[in-house]
Amino acid sequence: MNKTLLNALRNGGFIFYARHGEATVGSDLANLDFQNCLTQRNLSEMGRRQAIYYGEILRYLRIPFEIPVSSSPYCRTIETAQLAFGSGNVQINPFWVEINRLSENLPSNDRQIILSNLQSILEYIPDKGKNKMIVDHIFPAKVGLGPISYMGTVIIKPKGRGNGYDIVGQLSLEDWSTLDS
Repeated sequence: MNKTLLNALRNGGFIFYARHGEATVGSDLANLDFQNCLTQRNLSEMGRRQAIYYGEILRYLRIPFEIPVSSSPYCRTIETAQLAFGSGNVQINPFWVEINRLSENLPSNDRQIILSNLQSILEYIPDKGKNKMIVDHIFPAKVGLGPISYMGTVIIKPKGRGNGYDIVGQLSLEDWSTLDS
């Protein structure tokens, strides 16, 4: 099974939705400023090591990705993506801030708009022979892709615009090292 999944990932056509590496304890400040990392939770030293290892294991497994990879504008997601894929290979997408808002008490119409936009993004088929990488945050339980561990990855198989997508699996950081066995 692991070899089958790995071979499929090497052929491309998947979206990887990865949560950032371990962050420091606490919460973002009320006056959060995306240009000022001091107003945000940031990667811990463990989170930095996780991000570096994540990039190394994906390269070792020879899984191809479209560049740039997509990241939310939070410092912890940008740093994760840069450590894993290189600082010049990251594109910030403001939409990913909306995923963090799903944890708030939003009006159901706002929640539905975010989830509908997410659906259309996850239906997009990557370039032939490549996978798309998104580095972002977790979802509340039973919403979107649900909870994800630090540096965990949800693997999605898009079916094309308007046709939905399938969740192929969810891998923890540790799971990646077993794919090649």
